Amino acid sequence: MGGAIAVHAAVEGCIPNLIGVVVIDVVEGTAMEALTSMQTFLRGRPNTFPSLDNAIEWCIKSGQTRNLEAAKVSMPGQLKNIASGRSAAQENFAEEAVHNEFITSNLPAGSFAEEDEEKQDEKMEESNANEQEVKKTGYTWRINLSKTEKYWNSWFHGLSNMFLSIPAAKILLLAGIDRLDKDLTVGQMQGKFQMHVLPQCGHAVHEDVPDRVAEVVATFLVRNRFAEAKENFHRPFPCC
Repeated sequence: MGGAIAVHAAVEGCIPNLIGVVVIDVVEGTAMEALTSMQTFLRGRPNTFPSLDNAIEWCIKSGQTRNLEAAKVSMPGQLKNIASGRSAAQENFAEEAVHNEFITSNLPAGSFAEEDEEKQDEKMEESNANEQEVKKTGYTWRINLSKTEKYWNSWFHGLSNMFLSIPAAKILLLAGIDRLDKDLTVGQMQGKFQMHVLPQCGHAVHEDVPDRVAEVVATFLVRNRFAEAKENFHRPFPCC
């Protein structure tokens, strides 16, 4: 979905100083075929999660991503607290800020006085209690994707030709070569864009193998002289 937005933005000239486009595992043919089963997929997702840890566990077990650390980053932004309406990501930031506040509090130099420690413990317990009170109702999805169904076709219809028409440098990262449709296959043979296949990962390529994706993007930047390589820079292969 994000790749489709990037292609539309590039074609419509929304970014005047655009120099390159990186699209990750979004192909018109595959996407259009998947739309027929999208509602079934969405109905199969849990509507709520009792905790953020439970949501992250579902993300891994359902195959949304295969990388636990990536799931810890991506899932909070997709969920909101049912009671407060705040995104789970905002809650994480708030908890970290509270934790840092206690660590960096202006306490007496040297050893902590016993009464100061007790006050800090009381404040921490009170803060944790408040957080638990808010969290006890669980989490739900921030966006109801089912309501966007009427836009799905327009997001992906004609996407391959739009991608090929972008005048800037282009690279397509795929989880498998079988995802290429006819227009992209012909365009790739004509050298209209750079392609890199990262096998043994799912659709969320950037989450499953973030280090390898970073290497490919870095190589794309250096190859097109958008950036200068440091010493001993390793260029991943193959890259066509």
